[in-house]
Amino acid sequence: MAVKAAFIFVVPGSNPERDKAVVKNEQVELHVAGVSSYEEGAELAKKFVDQGITCIELCGGFGNEGVGIVAKAVRGKARVGVVRFDLHPALDNKSGDDLLL
Repeated sequence: MAVKAAFIFVVPGSNPERDKAVVKNEQVELHVAGVSSYEEGAELAKKFVDQGITCIELCGGFGNEGVGIVAKAVRGKARVGVVRFDLHPALDNKSGDDLLL
């Protein structure tokens, strides 16, 4: 059975209903979606957990505070990992904490 996982990226103007994809192979079913805020990321993470996803990776655009918001939303229901950038190249070399809080 494939592991159900998710990758959530944060970019202002993203819409998780529109900006999404699913990649499947024998090892993993990976759901990818974009959100425009930390709160939207937390809500999407909860929806992913309801769909049986057990691990969620957040893009480097989620600053330390954003990671905390998402991790708290799914605490005990899914593992949360993070890709790290101190300053994200796709966010004008800023942290999501600087742009989204």
